[in-house]
Amino acid sequence: MSKKFNITGLCIPERDYMADISGKLDTIIKQYIRQGRYFTINRARQYGKTTILYLLEQKLADSYLVIHLSFEASDEMFVSLYTLAVGFLRKITRLLRQQNANPSLLCNLNEPISEQFPLDDLSERITCLCRHSEKEIILMIDEVDKSSDNQIFLSFLGLLRAKYLAQMQKKDYTFQSVILAGVYDIKNLKLKLHPEQETKYNSPWNIAADFMVDLSLKPEEISAMLLDYEKDHATGMDISAISRLIYDYTSGYPYLASRICQIADERLPAAGAFAALSEIWTQEGIAAAEQLLRKEPNPLFDDLVKKITDFPKLKQMLQDILFCGSSFPYEYENHLIQLGTTFGFLKESQGNAVIANRIFETKLYDLFLSEIAVENTLYQSGSMERNQYIVHGSLQMKLVMEKFCEHFTEIYGTSDASFVEAHGRKLFLLYLKPIINGTGNYYIEAQTRDQKRTDIIVDYHGTRHIIELKIWHGNEYHKRGEQQLLEYLNYYHTDTGYLLSFNFNEHKKTGMQEIILDGKHIYEVTV
Repeated sequence: MSKKFNITGLCIPERDYMADISGKLDTIIKQYIRQGRYFTINRARQYGKTTILYLLEQKLADSYLVIHLSFEASDEMFVSLYTLAVGFLRKITRLLRQQNANPSLLCNLNEPISEQFPLDDLSERITCLCRHSEKEIILMIDEVDKSSDNQIFLSFLGLLRAKYLAQMQKKDYTFQSVILAGVYDIKNLKLKLHPEQETKYNSPWNIAADFMVDLSLKPEEISAMLLDYEKDHATGMDISAISRLIYDYTSGYPYLASRICQIADERLPAAGAFAALSEIWTQEGIAAAEQLLRKEPNPLFDDLVKKITDFPKLKQMLQDILFCGSSFPYEYENHLIQLGTTFGFLKESQGNAVIANRIFETKLYDLFLSEIAVENTLYQSGSMERNQYIVHGSLQMKLVMEKFCEHFTEIYGTSDASFVEAHGRKLFLLYLKPIINGTGNYYIEAQTRDQKRTDIIVDYHGTRHIIELKIWHGNEYHKRGEQQLLEYLNYYHTDTGYLLSFNFNEHKKTGMQEIILDGKHIYEVTV
């Protein structure tokens, strides 16, 4: 059976094209498991947690006895302390039998559990198992937060904690290492229990070591996956460049990186837009795959929409970052920052909270813009006049800028400065979106976005258009903006750029003018 790119459930190296995460696995084993650490791998949905546990189990099997469980679909275990003890031991017994463990280890596990003191009996069974096992035992539990809003679950964590502390004092025998995997941080249960309330719950999991291993895929790790694919398909792709491009779109989010590859491998050939695989595994082909990804319904995007609906304050923060260039210090103790990080929407960059990756960023832009597009006059203008902006498959960006200036001046020319400053960039994107929709991509250059400046990159049929949006802050600042745009054009090896200024000066002159700087054509539009 030939390998495939896999985005559902467990990835297996013999069956699936996979990124090389061996370095991450070695770090986890060396710095956590061999050191006897108890820890939680809490990452956003579809971040490869289940695959990480599976691969760890394979690497550890020779040296340790690994008990790998999942709490998914285990609600009946958490009805009472008694059902917890019985259900946990049943799961362990089943796994040990599958591994052909020494029968002597199983006898004690099958003894009746006291209904009056179920946790005490469970503790004794764990002690006996770990004491008599020839190998140290690693306990892994996936989907651990499925039942983390249950008091019985807290009692279970308390049991593990008590045994861990007793073993440290050489008063008990228990697991060498415990790994709990889920979306939510078990050390901070209030995030899951009552996300909109101030009530706090102290988690018994305060013994856990902070898990500091970055699970996002680096370009060189993505390259290993593409190299494996290239051996089978001989596309002639530039593996290093394509890996970097996929990373630029995804920031290494495992699901997104694999899904782009899967679309390129399976959907694009069937669509017929590219003559051969060699044309697909190019910058234009990967851009087409990314665009299809953003448009498709999938569990990750469904969850994104659900979360920002459930947490309106988080939604407002994301909108402020995207449209207003607002800067929020990355303080993990901040409830909204913590939520955004837990869900995978936010990350830390140079001390500030930023959108986690370009795909999420564009998806959020599309989502927020769609909420106001239907009743927005600028959006309707861009949509109705779309055909005049596309000539022989090429986007006429100069005309787009001219027409935006006309429409914006007509509709919002008398608006006060505060309105334009808060909504100007949003209105330009509303105008642009229906023009490039279905064919082109756009994204915001996060490194330059702030309250005064935003750089927009538009890719249309392989041609890149650079647009700088600025809030007017005087001539000197404006000249610096021209120079910054010039540097950006040099970086992207293009000769034409656009500078859109939202100017609140009463004596401003609206319209477009062309200037030439160092041989580059810059069209300046003032509204």
